[in-house]
Amino acid sequence: MSSPRRRTTGFVLAGLLVALLVAGVGSWYASSSPDGLESAAEQHGFAETARDSAVADSPLADYGVAGVSDGRLSGGLAGVTGVLVVLALAGGLTLVLRRRTAPAPETPDSLPAGQG
Repeated sequence: MSSPRRRTTGFVLAGLLVALLVAGVGSWYASSSPDGLESAAEQHGFAETARDSAVADSPLADYGVAGVSDGRLSGGLAGVTGVLVVLALAGGLTLVLRRRTAPAPETPDSLPAGQG
């Protein structure tokens, strides 16, 4: 019989694999049509007033990887990179929070005089 830790590790690895597959392969089938806000802006004639965001020149801007000319590959790589970044941030946060020690329980000897 497998240990609970081993089952948890298997579950986490399976979840990671599914997330990477959805991000990497699923993005190949994403629509190239504009999203709802862009579509509404085009329909109502104010799309030309849009400005780029402050991070428009970032390596993962616009759901793609800068320097990769194939749109599908670029989107897949951006998705996989996003999953790995979130995993690293969540894992780091988990490690930091796990290292905090719980406060010692108060005993009658540790309470101020007259409160125990």
